[in-house]
Amino acid sequence: MGSKKYFGTDGIRGAVGREPITPEFMLKLGWAVGKVFSQDGADGRVLIGKDTRISGYMFESALEAGLSAAGVNVSLLGPMPTPAIAYLTRTFRAAAGIVISASHNPHYDNGIKFFSADGAKLDDRIEFEIESYLEKDVEVVESHRLGKARRIEDAVGRYVEFCKSTVPSSMSLDGLKIVLDCAHGATYQVAPLVFSELGAQVESLGVSPNGLNINKQQGSTQPENLQNEVVQRGAHLGIAFDGDGDRVVMVDHRGELVDGDELIYIIAKSRQRAGRLRGGVVGTLMTNFGAELAFREMGIPFERAKVGDRYVMERLVKNDWLLGGEGSGHIVCRDNTTTGDGIISALQVLIALREEGCTLHELKAGMHKLPQKMVNVKVAERFDPMTKADISDAVARAEVRLAGAGRVLLRASGTEPLIRVMVEGDEAELVDQLVEELAAVVKAAV
Repeated sequence: MGSKKYFGTDGIRGAVGREPITPEFMLKLGWAVGKVFSQDGADGRVLIGKDTRISGYMFESALEAGLSAAGVNVSLLGPMPTPAIAYLTRTFRAAAGIVISASHNPHYDNGIKFFSADGAKLDDRIEFEIESYLEKDVEVVESHRLGKARRIEDAVGRYVEFCKSTVPSSMSLDGLKIVLDCAHGATYQVAPLVFSELGAQVESLGVSPNGLNINKQQGSTQPENLQNEVVQRGAHLGIAFDGDGDRVVMVDHRGELVDGDELIYIIAKSRQRAGRLRGGVVGTLMTNFGAELAFREMGIPFERAKVGDRYVMERLVKNDWLLGGEGSGHIVCRDNTTTGDGIISALQVLIALREEGCTLHELKAGMHKLPQKMVNVKVAERFDPMTKADISDAVARAEVRLAGAGRVLLRASGTEPLIRVMVEGDEAELVDQLVEELAAVVKAAV
């Protein structure tokens, strides 16, 4: 098939105002998507949701215009978490769902993600088909066939009820004090409602979006403020989402971070005890080796997929397993939803907390993470770092020094112009030294 021109591992993303993240491109993208999803006489209604960054207004209008030009009706959801758009695409029987978001990136970036009618990320075939239409001139349908747009007013309430339905009706969060960090992002309306309506005492941070403050010193990628607030407020735990709500990390009562690998371990262990695990767990190339060891000790099969929740989902479907995810907090509970969902994943951890009758700190204690460090090296264009001899030789030397007690991984980011350099081992000092040496080699090579 060749390589795609616009689509990365998770849609299309970049700096606002620079190709392809421009209003002109978004109009044409809307038209291309409309053409693809209205073929063969299918009902081509498409849902559009977004996070809270200011450029979402501009791109929402441009996509709406392009879809209308292709003869496709549009339903506007407003600011909603990415997984909510996946869910609502299914329940509205829409042809596709579009998310305007750059996830954990700052406000000056934006991007587009897509869901199919069944709430899954698009497969490569459809992405190639959309790109083929982007090479053509826009052809507007006759006026009587133009698409119409309407706003869905009760989208928040619909999704709140769905999230609550993933928790046993007999379970209450009464007596639990939770600090939520919504990153001034897409969960700012939904998350406080979900946890408070389930009985928790909720104190919220990052729920005042102004279009420019999304992910700014808040959220799952910058949890330091939440860690302090949990301790100062005497909360039982904290929960942090990223800007579009498909990632989650948590904080225990001592202010210690509980990352995605640890959360998956907690959910897996609880489900195994309750007989609800079904099969094994899928991680990624970045999953901490300590998690793999913990699963091995519990007799839980474990496999690694490429980085990206779409690849985790592909492996889960292939194996007919239910649970997988990434250390960043992209967690897929396939029996509950079709994509990574921060709120639902957090609820699964709280189910474990209630069933086990212990604290979050105690729940994570069974997994011992190996020291792991990652450095991001900015590059002009993404490339495979292992194709450069200087880099591959440096990696080989690092692996010799680790002597089989660790891992080295260099890979190009699928969403940003970065080379990610990761080293993992049983000695923190050696890990720090090797990751800095390898990052320096990458910088020199580019």
